[in-house]
Amino acid sequence: MDLLGSILNSMDKPPAINEKDKEAIRRQKEQAEKMKLKEKQELNRFRKYTEERISRFSKDDRKFIEFQILDKLYRTIIHDVAEIGGLVAMSFGQEGIDRYTVVYKKDHPPTEDEIHARRNGEGWNDEIAKEYAERRQQMRIIEINAKKEDKEPIKEIVPVSNYKDKYAHLIGQDAALQAARKTESNKVYGFVPSENKKDCRSIEQTMADIQAKKRLKTQHQKSNISQPINNDGIINIIVPSKTDGKK
Repeated sequence: MDLLGSILNSMDKPPAINEKDKEAIRRQKEQAEKMKLKEKQELNRFRKYTEERISRFSKDDRKFIEFQILDKLYRTIIHDVAEIGGLVAMSFGQEGIDRYTVVYKKDHPPTEDEIHARRNGEGWNDEIAKEYAERRQQMRIIEINAKKEDKEPIKEIVPVSNYKDKYAHLIGQDAALQAARKTESNKVYGFVPSENKKDCRSIEQTMADIQAKKRLKTQHQKSNISQPINNDGIINIIVPSKTDGKK
């Protein structure tokens, strides 16, 4: 017998479950299954209720219907049924406290004022809609007045006295008027008009000219490096004299 088997045999066996404990475990399982079945039936019943209510809503003239405060699981069923029916469902409120769902028709979606009011916990009715409309009108008037103020011309500030009057006996009233003239660039520099000095080439032509100059320079350098050959085919080697390096 190996070591593991000897250790297992030396250990005490777990206590046997008596009939009373078995009965308690069986009752717990039955209770859990009953609760699960009851919850499933409740969800099915709520889904059927939601389908019937949304079906009636899609056929009448109402713009929206509002459900009571529900848990997330029930709100999910409302969103699912509304999406299948081609409607729009939106939830408002704080989770776990007062969150509820409103279903709208696609032809009558909620306005910005309604969404803002419901998110603030104010709800939505004719009185609240009128109040928000008045607020929006006031804000529009304020914006228009602000734009008018921005467009008003700036008043020219006129000094009370002219500073030249103080020094009129020294510089006179028409000082520096002859020098104040519009400056213009010269049209001719030397004997060539300035228009002829402008480079009218395109970028492509300029790049092509630069490359051509580089090639010409390279060819000229190669020709200087190559040694001259006379008519007889003999290479002329030029040996500098000793006096060439002297000044």
